[in-house]
Amino acid sequence: MFTKHRLLILLAIIILAFVLFAVIELLIIKYNGTAVPAPNIPRAPQSLGSGPKLTYVVMGDSTSIGQGTSYSDSYAEASAHYLARNHAVNFVNVGVSGARIKDVLDNQLPKAAAYKPNVVLIGVGANDATHFTSGSSIQSSLQKIITGLRQANCNVRIIVTGSPAVDGARRFPWPIRQLMGLRTRQVNNAFAPIITKDNLTLAPIALKTRAAFIADPTLLAADKFHPNARGYALWIPVVNNALNTALSSPTQNNTCPK
Repeated sequence: MFTKHRLLILLAIIILAFVLFAVIELLIIKYNGTAVPAPNIPRAPQSLGSGPKLTYVVMGDSTSIGQGTSYSDSYAEASAHYLARNHAVNFVNVGVSGARIKDVLDNQLPKAAAYKPNVVLIGVGANDATHFTSGSSIQSSLQKIITGLRQANCNVRIIVTGSPAVDGARRFPWPIRQLMGLRTRQVNNAFAPIITKDNLTLAPIALKTRAAFIADPTLLAADKFHPNARGYALWIPVVNNALNTALSSPTQNNTCPK
């Protein structure tokens, strides 16, 4: 039979083991992989293609600027050239590495809205997953972003990627990788009702490409977190398909004057 003293010793051992395990996990996350720098990307508007005029703005986090590969291999650049096949595109990227959705609201929305864009791609969610942003905060920020963009252009088409499958990142050891899978679902579940309610278009990169990243770690950059060129190449068709869907809809904003 355990005495009170023995129970306290056992509890202390359990706590010490948990702390040690947590420290080891954090050290693995810190030193597993080699850092990849955020690319320097053009911030001034780029003119691409010919045809009907269209202003396209990309907002978001490190994935929106192609961190992990060259900017020319990013889904932002690829999707702009995709649009330029049939449009004279005025393309601007205001995305910033490390951004969470609140950063997109506070720092990127004013820049994006100034261009009165016709199409906006919001590539954000991974940092909200890893930093445990609450669902209510995600929804509040996204709603304000939508309002700001529609105040700038009532007919703007808005595409949202949500979080990629963060559990595909090999930087995270077990069981944190499994936790990141849960967080990916929580973040994307927070986006979902706003996307539906406001008639936005989802580019479901987590749903469409998770299995590939889980199966093939060579789709990741040296930091074992961001995609490399081959990884982003899997996202590009998902984004382009979402652009097609958004542009083919009569309007996303039911309150827009007819």
